[in-house]
Amino acid sequence: MPSIARFAALVSAALLLGAGPADDGRWLAGGYSFSDELGGFRILAVRGSGTRADPVVLIQELYSASAVVVVIRQDGPGAPQAESRRPGMALYLRIETVNASGLAWVEFSYELQVHLGKPSVYGDGLSFDQAQAEAGTVSADAFASYSRDFEPHDRLLFRDGKVDPKETATFSMLITDLTPTYQFHLVQDPRIPFS
Repeated sequence: MPSIARFAALVSAALLLGAGPADDGRWLAGGYSFSDELGGFRILAVRGSGTRADPVVLIQELYSASAVVVVIRQDGPGAPQAESRRPGMALYLRIETVNASGLAWVEFSYELQVHLGKPSVYGDGLSFDQAQAEAGTVSADAFASYSRDFEPHDRLLFRDGKVDPKETATFSMLITDLTPTYQFHLVQDPRIPFS
């Protein structure tokens, strides 16, 4: 019986600390999986339900000063739905990013893509809350301002700040999809100073 009690204690500890990646490398939270399968960075942890009160928190290290891609999939039931005032899916996301690139970042951009390498267009329904149904859903602690581009891309560009090597920057955003797709991509692009 001691081995059963020990196993139960280990399972309880794992649940309290948060889950690690599944066997296929995907990290599960809020009805979604998050993957670093395309390289250039490493996901360290993911937790949360994806709601405004309990956003999905993705903790990662970026090893590159060039663009990297998070592959996001709807995996199973429980993906948050938008509130009744709008259709589709709503994912509240907070990304804590450690600069492990060795270079300072002076801007940071995010872009949504349904098909990797192709801009997201209005008709695909995917955006950083293009309807802007809620205020205060986009922010960053290391950058003082940001801009949004909706057409022909869905982009956020954070400016007026800096993230030195080994520092952490936290970004918050709301991703909506009027016609939810099983898989989409979040392109992350740290920008370094030009000399």
